Amino acid sequence: MLVEEIMKEKVITLSPEETIEKALKLLHEHHIRHIPIINEENEVIGIVSDRDVRDASPSTFEKETNYEELKNPIRSIMTSPVTTVHPLDFVEEVASIFYEQEIACVPVTRDEKLVGIITEKDMLYTLIQLTGTHVQSSQIEVKVINKPGILPQVTQVFGKRKVNISSVLIYPYKPDPKYKIIVVRIQTMNPLPTIEDLKSEGYEVLWPQMPGIPT
Repeated sequence: MLVEEIMKEKVITLSPEETIEKALKLLHEHHIRHIPIINEENEVIGIVSDRDVRDASPSTFEKETNYEELKNPIRSIMTSPVTTVHPLDFVEEVASIFYEQEIACVPVTRDEKLVGIITEKDMLYTLIQLTGTHVQSSQIEVKVINKPGILPQVTQVFGKRKVNISSVLIYPYKPDPKYKIIVVRIQTMNPLPTIEDLKSEGYEVLWPQMPGIPT
């Protein structure tokens, strides 16, 4: 899946000379957590988060509150330089950027011009779509030998029942690197016949463990 498929194209932005007060107002009005800061050429030169603005705002608990701080330009608190991604980047690669850099938002640029934005919430929703958990389905986890060609062999068993597969994930079997776990989500609320097929073919089903069916 590409970034352009999940990014928000309508982006609330500010110029570096706008005030912290203006940023605070936009964050509340649009219920957002990040605002890219752009120059006259629509190039991203910084970014501010709700935390940046909150930290720069006067405390309501202080007896003598100095609201003049809100008149300071946003460039005084923005983060720069900014990590950006391209619309044709893969979402999986962007997810690693979120994790490695511990960030919650990335602007999307094309030819150095801002064209969109992706947030943690967008990434989480995309993960839900990719794993198929947003549709009525059943999850089956199969332990298999880690060897070439094993995936089509397993999915062939699912084909016998003519069930629709919502998603397929593969991850390591930690106790023994010679094995992997294939997680298949199928569009049925009764996975029992498929589980029986898998076990009759010699596969070990780790989940679900159905009563009365040997592992």
